[in-house]
Parts: sequence; C-alpha cells; structure tokens
Amino acid sequence: MAGLVFLLLRFLLALSLYAFLGWALLTLWRELKIQGELLASRKSAAIELTLLEGDQQDTRLFKVSEIIIGRDPACECVVASVKVSANHARLSYHHNQWWFEDLGSTNGSFINETVVEVPTVDADGDHLRCADVSITVRLGN
Repeated sequence: MAGLVFLLLRFLLALSLYAFLGWALLTLWRELKIQGELLASRKSAAIELTLLEGDQQDTRLFKVSEIIIGRDPACECVVASVKVSANHARLSYHHNQWWFEDLGSTNGSFINETVVEVPTVDADGDHLRCADVSITVRLGN
C-alpha cells in the first residue's frame, strides 16, 4: 500500500515539474515574440540629404539607420568628387538622434564649418561638408 502511495506521489511530482517547465517555456516564448514584434515595428527616422557637388544639386531621401558617404559604389550615398575618400563619413541613427562622424578621410569632414573629430549630433538644417561636397540635412521627412 505504501509503495502505491509513493508511486502516485512521484508521478504527481513529475507531472507538476513538467507543467512548470512548460509554463516557463511558454512565458519565455510569448515575451520573445512580443519583443520581436516591437523591434520589427521600430523604424529609423528618415533623413533627407541635399548634396551640392560643384554646380550640381541632388536631393536624396534615406530611411535606413546608417548612411556611409563616399566614392565607393557600395556606399549608401555615393558622390563623384575625387577629393572625397572611398568611405569618407558616416551618418548613423541611434539614441533617437542622427550622428555624423568622419571615417579617417584624407580631406576631412565638417559640420557647420567645424572640423568633425568625434561623432557629433546632427540637427535639422545642419550643413555638412565632405572635402568639397556640401550636404544640407533635413530630419524627420
């Protein structure tokens, strides 16, 4: 009789352990799904760049979180000027702000005619310069 009671208690204990593990995994899966949906719905802010190369003006709209400016065809913002490095500068969106940084270019990067030595926050209407290419920034378009 005691053996049957112990067998029943062991069975109930194993069943409760599996129920707890199932509940924990289901909770983790639901939280992971919610976090994934939040990340999928998060969008980076749009930015409009107006490039002035010599006498040519070109306006481009970007909806990505990182823009590399340079001559390299793999860059998101390709410029034709030979004074611009292959990977000249980077605009990146994080902490709800656009940041501008020089990528070790030969002819330097400037924001409102101030040399960019460290990543700097970009504001709407700022004038960027990569070598001889002028760029006007419009945020939130």
